[in-house]
Amino acid sequence: MSSRLPNLLISNELISQEQYLIFKSRQKDSGNSVVTELTKLGVISEDQIAQFISNYYSLELVDLESIQVPEPVLKLLSKDFIQKYQVIPLSRSGKTLRVGLVDPSIDFVLEDIKFITGFNVQPVVCTETQFLRGIERYYQMGGTLNKILADMGDDSGVEVVTQSTDPELDRLKEEVETAPVVKLVDGILADAINKRASDIHLEPYETAFRVRFRVDGVLVEVMAPPSHLKAAITSRIKIMAKLNIAERRVPQDGHIKMKLGERAVDLRVSTLPTLFGEKIVMRILDKSNLTLDLTAFGFSEKAFADFEKAIRMPHGLILVTGPTGSGKTTTLYSVLSKINTPNVNTMTAEDPVEYNFAGLNQVQVKEEVGLTFASALKSFLRQDPDIIMIGEIRDLETGSIAVRAALTGHLVLSTLHTNSASATVTRLVDMGIERFLVSSSVNLVVAQRLMRKICKKCKIPVEVHPEALREVGMDPDLHKGHTFYHGAGCIECNSSGYRGRTGIYEVMPMSPRLREMVLEGKNTFEIEAAAVKEGMLTLRMDAVEKFKGGVTTIEEVLRITGEGH
Repeated sequence: MSSRLPNLLISNELISQEQYLIFKSRQKDSGNSVVTELTKLGVISEDQIAQFISNYYSLELVDLESIQVPEPVLKLLSKDFIQKYQVIPLSRSGKTLRVGLVDPSIDFVLEDIKFITGFNVQPVVCTETQFLRGIERYYQMGGTLNKILADMGDDSGVEVVTQSTDPELDRLKEEVETAPVVKLVDGILADAINKRASDIHLEPYETAFRVRFRVDGVLVEVMAPPSHLKAAITSRIKIMAKLNIAERRVPQDGHIKMKLGERAVDLRVSTLPTLFGEKIVMRILDKSNLTLDLTAFGFSEKAFADFEKAIRMPHGLILVTGPTGSGKTTTLYSVLSKINTPNVNTMTAEDPVEYNFAGLNQVQVKEEVGLTFASALKSFLRQDPDIIMIGEIRDLETGSIAVRAALTGHLVLSTLHTNSASATVTRLVDMGIERFLVSSSVNLVVAQRLMRKICKKCKIPVEVHPEALREVGMDPDLHKGHTFYHGAGCIECNSSGYRGRTGIYEVMPMSPRLREMVLEGKNTFEIEAAAVKEGMLTLRMDAVEKFKGGVTTIEEVLRITGEGH
């Protein structure tokens, strides 16, 4: 397989002879494609190469992400041929097949396509990145990851690392560090970060091993490495996280710091012994992806005004509630970034500290040595604080101290695990905190969830059945002629129709009436009804507003808010 592209770039003065020689020696060792190796040199970009090819050969430069390839067309070329020559069939019209090519200068590739398919070939140009994302989407080839696996072959040299024996640890470390498994693990981590995943799951089974990413709150399987690699991959990650690789019987927690280009990314690593090996979950903490602008979170106008008013108050308790992964910590960090000025002393107790911020005095809770939320909170009160953030109120002791701190001139922020804003105040009472203390200390409660947004690239109008509208509390007659949307699925969103998430919020300021109701012992439903009467949107109501505004779909509203919200 011979490419004339480097010579064409030299003759057109896009790269120098010296750069060509460096490229040649590097490509010989790496085995990368021409485009990959040239762009890694940093002298020319992928887009510049694609534009040059397009102009030189007078071929159209296409955006693969805006093209939907029909199923029968995809089957016209084999996966091996597609990967070898970096070509993807796009559409067929009569006896003409339109194909996307990364490098049309490769000898005989167009003649081979004509011979294999029997069609006349109309070539167009695409970038290598779009090609890789295209084959990952259409052929489930796993893109870069499966290329690494293919390069490793069956004889990876790491099969000696098994669950049934206890190999000498020094040799195991050496094996794992030098084996191609290092490249595979690095590829998994980089792929997860590029796909905006929040978590990586590596799951061993009796005869299989799978890797899944959580993207926009939903788990997606991305690859299934050979089962014999599971111990080596696990050991490699444990070494990176500075965990004990000899200990496979108890759960362990660790931490990995890595750089991807200019981005510094932290990974929180958790191992769990299962029947067929250790399951590893890595939480990706990418500060560059952290949005701290409250105005971009998706609050309705009134909810945002109520929230901002509460965080400007000098004292009182603000509670954020919701299940794990609903963005509570991000909301609290955003509040702190807004109100933590040089003239206030802000202290936080977290388990774990997910992101470290300049100007915050952050304490990592360590229950095994007696540093609990309650003991940290007691110590804070001797440190002259203005603002206190407690990662979570888990018990009566922590709750009582938080309430008393809020009543003695401190602004206290914390989280709880409840399903709604109104349930939060009754939960504090159920914990054993006196009603009059809850009534007088709590200023505002926010219940929140994260909901997937429709992908902007493939957003199209959709018909919604009247019964489905009724199910989310909408009157079909009042919404006749209203345009609703969903995502058709494209490369950009991995065919899911969704890309990115927004928050839905239930913001309940404690008005005099609500404080009175807490004192009177009213139940959750009565408090919620009174809050709605005062203008609060429930989670379901806020989700429906975002559906009507074309931000999300009715399926997502039902998935996130369930029944009866």
